[in-house]
Amino acid sequence: MTIRQPIVTVAGHVDHGKTSILDSIRETKVQTSEAGGITQKISFTKVPIEIVYKMCPILKGGTKLEFPGVLFIDTPGHAAFSHLRKRGGSLADLAILVIDINDGIKPQTQEVINILKHNKTPFIIALNKIDNISGWRKQSEDLRKNIDSQATNVKSQFQEKLLTLIGSLHSHGFNAKPYYEVNDFAKELALVPCSAKTGEGINELTMMFCGLSQKFLKENLEMGDTARGVILEVKKEKTMQYAEAILYDGILNSNDEIAVATFDEEPVITKIRVLEEIKPISNKFNHAKKVSAATGIRMQLINSNGILPGMPFTVIKDNIEQIKEEFKQEIGSTMDTDGQGIIIKADSLGSLEALKTLLRQEKVSIIKSGIGKINKKDVISAQTNLKEDPENAIILGFNTEIDEEVKEMDTKKIKILTHEVIYKLIEELQEYQKEKRSEIKRQRMLGLASICKLSILHQYVFRNSNPAVFGIRIDAGKLKTRIQLIDEEGNKIAKVKDIQENQTKVPEATIGMEIAMSLPGTNYERQIKEKNVLYTDLSEHQFREFKKNKDLLTTDEVKALQKIAEIKRKKKVTWGV
Repeated sequence: MTIRQPIVTVAGHVDHGKTSILDSIRETKVQTSEAGGITQKISFTKVPIEIVYKMCPILKGGTKLEFPGVLFIDTPGHAAFSHLRKRGGSLADLAILVIDINDGIKPQTQEVINILKHNKTPFIIALNKIDNISGWRKQSEDLRKNIDSQATNVKSQFQEKLLTLIGSLHSHGFNAKPYYEVNDFAKELALVPCSAKTGEGINELTMMFCGLSQKFLKENLEMGDTARGVILEVKKEKTMQYAEAILYDGILNSNDEIAVATFDEEPVITKIRVLEEIKPISNKFNHAKKVSAATGIRMQLINSNGILPGMPFTVIKDNIEQIKEEFKQEIGSTMDTDGQGIIIKADSLGSLEALKTLLRQEKVSIIKSGIGKINKKDVISAQTNLKEDPENAIILGFNTEIDEEVKEMDTKKIKILTHEVIYKLIEELQEYQKEKRSEIKRQRMLGLASICKLSILHQYVFRNSNPAVFGIRIDAGKLKTRIQLIDEEGNKIAKVKDIQENQTKVPEATIGMEIAMSLPGTNYERQIKEKNVLYTDLSEHQFREFKKNKDLLTTDEVKALQKIAEIKRKKKVTWGV
């Protein structure tokens, strides 16, 4: 039985110190060289067991570790973390969730927790930045001794922050404790206070994930007979195109033929032209004849057309029909959609699955999903929603871009929302849908009737009668043609025949507009000259509907509605009650 390297992913909220923690474990300085100190792409680091022992000498004196090293994966925020999936759950065997002890659980932390729970990925928490606690001093290499030797007020602050976080994690369904108080690692979530800056707690963190991998993941780490992996990214350098991937099971040879899943029935079948493996504690690759899981690889493929990020691949052993069936089951569950709903796009299969999982939790329906840029077909699909399902005429793009051809299309009537952070994207979607529902309801109400208050502009009289044509200003609401008008005594005046703005007919006029209005069967001198204000007429039923939905009306419309009720009640006291 061969034991492979465990895959350990480091995830958490932006700027909580994921890469810095990983740098401390692998003793590199990647974080300082990255743009703005924020990870720009997924990176993997292969750490052989000798280096693990060197970094954490205490492990060498204990039980011999049976795995040959660790493959660490660092991720930008949580977004690319969702690339890390395979059939049946997460690509990662174990996760280190980094939380700033002074900042607590942030929305992105919450998303990572949701994805970890969904994928049933075991994890430990690195409580980073203990050195930022006011008055904290590093006084020992031993974390427990270091905590105990802090000043009383500093220790009190530490305990307070620790208990606050334990309470927050409890609300997410976890029984969390500092690692030194955990009795059962299968039932309790271990918290390791640490500082990437001073190195405090890094030995203890290394000891924790190695110990947990040895004790609980041994069966998962048994190497299979078939090479399997996930494509992370397809890149071009000059004239060369290659795929960066993680091999999570089996042994891959440079002369193997592989199948890569697609959205079609047929996978991409290709030979490997060049196989390279990530060097230990490096971001450079070496040519390799064969590589063993788990490791980061780069492949030049003879046929790379149609290969998408997040797609699984496997070696072909005269079993292509079986592979097709496996891919169909794996991809099919992610692509399942509802009979109605919004359109979603993401940059990879894993991102799409993560977005779909979190949207399902929010009870959001999805009619169509896909990988890649938001394109012309997506816009056309969203436009077909306009008539039947206007609140779902939306395209959501997670970590993806809008195609250039879309920018030339008329997309005013549909909504395109994009973001690199799922929770922001879902927040924006919910906010937009709420506004859209209110607008649809309002339009439906205003389709039955219009609330409008208008002032007569006596200086603009264009025609006295047959019809009377004169100037008005809209003070509240909206004026449409064929709407019945009343005066301040409740007398019916006429139905609006035409509305003109700058001598051009318009179907309606809104607040602030000054326009000309024509009223058939009305004599301006006799009926209008002595009046200053007119209102639209409402039935009692219409009034009650508006009153019920007052929250959809503007302040001016509410005032106009109250005035109409006052006018009507001059003739009938119980009107609209």
